[in-house]
Amino acid sequence: MASKHPWPEVVTLQHEPLLGAEDPPVFRIVNPAGRSAVLLTADHAGRAIPRRLGDLGLSDRQLASHGAWDLGVDGLGLLLAARLDAFLILHNYSRLVIDANRPPLAPDSIVSHCEQSVIAANVTIDTAGRRRRLEELFHPYHRRIAAELETRQGQARPSVLVTLHSFTPVLGEDVRPWHVGVLHGRDGRLARRVREGLQREPGLRVGDNQPYAVSDASDHTLVVHGEGRRIPHVELEVRQDLLASESGRQAWARRLAGVLENALAEGFPSHPEGPASIR
Repeated sequence: MASKHPWPEVVTLQHEPLLGAEDPPVFRIVNPAGRSAVLLTADHAGRAIPRRLGDLGLSDRQLASHGAWDLGVDGLGLLLAARLDAFLILHNYSRLVIDANRPPLAPDSIVSHCEQSVIAANVTIDTAGRRRRLEELFHPYHRRIAAELETRQGQARPSVLVTLHSFTPVLGEDVRPWHVGVLHGRDGRLARRVREGLQREPGLRVGDNQPYAVSDASDHTLVVHGEGRRIPHVELEVRQDLLASESGRQAWARRLAGVLENALAEGFPSHPEGPASIR
């Protein structure tokens, strides 16, 4: 099956690379031999910036804010991977450099502002600079996810994609009352099971595609690697204040592990057209 989101043409770069020897790797793999069918991703787990880009002209406060990364999701991912014995991949770079969960051609793939501040290095970026960020910081991450899923398919091993995010309790003047959001696009079968499992917990406010909704224009990881491959998939968004402490992260890892295990114990939701590969 041809992908609905073909990879943009990869151009061989002739100029100096963006990443240097002192920069961290693009992504981190945890528990690569995990036995669970679940594959966990954390697109916004890091806030590194290539040394060549400095601080993007932003303050320390801005670089530590939700605009730069998903607070708490790295710790949640590590705990959940351990509980499920699952493969986990975490992107190490700030979404202010390039967003690992935006389609490469989306206007907000490289954002122009953080809060009210202009990111000059992003506003003035040229085509070559954009390609360099894609080639060095975006494509390696998604190629690694694709390689893992293709290896599993070759081994006739089931795969379930679970993408992890966190959301700010207050955005502008909007107060978000949900504790967790369960997101999906066209295929909501696994999401429905997970949402129903979470809704059984007293006092828990569960958002159905809230505070965000998955779409081809706004999401890449779930759409390409989940929908495109026709494997079971769900995106989970936990409110950041609930992940601010180690005890909070432990509680959410325990809760999400139990809900996911129960949802998958019912059997793997199969796409009516069968699995597909993206090449």
